[in-house]
Amino acid sequence: MIERLVEQIEERFEDLSKQMTDPRVIADRARYAEVGRAYRALEPAHKLAEEYRKAADDAAGARELLSEDGDDPELRELLRTSEERLAELEDEIRLAMVEPDPTDEKDVIVEVRAGTGGEEAGLFAGDLYRMLTRYAERRGFKPEPLSVSDGHYTFAIRGRGAYSVFKYEGGTHRVQRVPETESQGRIHTSTATVAVLPEAEEVEVQIDPNDLQVDVYRSSGPGGQSVNTTDSAVRITHKPSGLVVSMQDEKSQLQNREKAMRVLRARLYEQELAAQQAELSAERRSQVGTGERSEKIRTYNFPQDRVTDHRVKLTRGNLQGVLAGDLDGFTAALEADEKRRKLESSSLVES
Repeated sequence: MIERLVEQIEERFEDLSKQMTDPRVIADRARYAEVGRAYRALEPAHKLAEEYRKAADDAAGARELLSEDGDDPELRELLRTSEERLAELEDEIRLAMVEPDPTDEKDVIVEVRAGTGGEEAGLFAGDLYRMLTRYAERRGFKPEPLSVSDGHYTFAIRGRGAYSVFKYEGGTHRVQRVPETESQGRIHTSTATVAVLPEAEEVEVQIDPNDLQVDVYRSSGPGGQSVNTTDSAVRITHKPSGLVVSMQDEKSQLQNREKAMRVLRARLYEQELAAQQAELSAERRSQVGTGERSEKIRTYNFPQDRVTDHRVKLTRGNLQGVLAGDLDGFTAALEADEKRRKLESSSLVES
C-alpha cells in the first residue's frame, strides 16, 4: 500500500537527517558525502510524502465533518480535490522512488551521420546538426563542435542534465521534401542517424595506451586537397574493440588527439553500459540501427509543414520552428512517456 511506502520514506529521511548532524559521520568525509547524496536524492520524495500526509488529513477531516453536515458544498469540494490530489501523489511518489538513470546528469557527445538518400541525406544531416545545437542553446547548454564535415557531425553538449534531454534524439530521423536540384518537383525521402553518447570521464573508462594505434596524417579539405602543411590530423584505433575515431578540424595534433580520445571514451563507455544492462543495450541499438528509411523515430514532412514523432504519436506544425530548435514539446511528451513506462515496470514492493 502507498501508506507503507510513505512511512518508509519518512523513516529513511529522518535517519539520514540525524546522520547529517552526527559528529562521527561529519568527521568521515567519504561517509558524510555519501549520506549527503542519499539525503538530496530522497528529498523530492520526502516533500511529496509531506504533501500526501496533508492531503490525507484534509480528506479525513472533510469526511468527518460531512458525516455531521453532508450539505456543505465547501466541504464536498475540499474532499473531492483532496482525493484527486491523493491519487496523483501515489504515482508521483512511486516515480520519485524509481532508481534514476545515473547517466542523466552527464554531458553528451552527439554524432549525426547521413543515412540513405545521397546528397539530400547529407544536407539533412546538416539541418539536424543545426537543430540540435540551437536547441542546446535554447535550453542553456553549451554546444561544442568536435568534427564537422559534409554529412558527418560530431559535437559535445555540456551542462548538467544534458543526457536527460538529448537522449530522446537518438535514432533515425526521416525527411520528406523536394530537393533544390529536383526539376520536376518530386518529393524525395532521405534519412540521417543520430547517436547520443553520455560523455565519460577518464576515471570511468580505463584505456591501456598499448591498446591504441595512433596514426597521424595531413588534414584534407573537399576533394582531398591538403589544407594543412603538417601532420596534424589524428586517427586512433582501439585494437580490442575495433573502434576507430578520426579528428582533423584543429591545426594542433595534440588538440585533435584530445578530441578523438573524448569520443573514443564515450563510445567505449556506451559499450560497457550496453554490456551490463540488456535493456539499455536494446535501447542503444534502437538509436541508430542501419539508417534505413523504415527505421525511423521522427519524420519531417516539408510539403505538409509537419513533424511527427512516431514513438509518442505526436505531430506538430511549424516545421521551420522545429528545425530552429523548438523541440520542447517533443521532449516533454517523451519524458512523460518514459515516466509512464517506469511506473508500469517499477518493481517496488509495498507491504
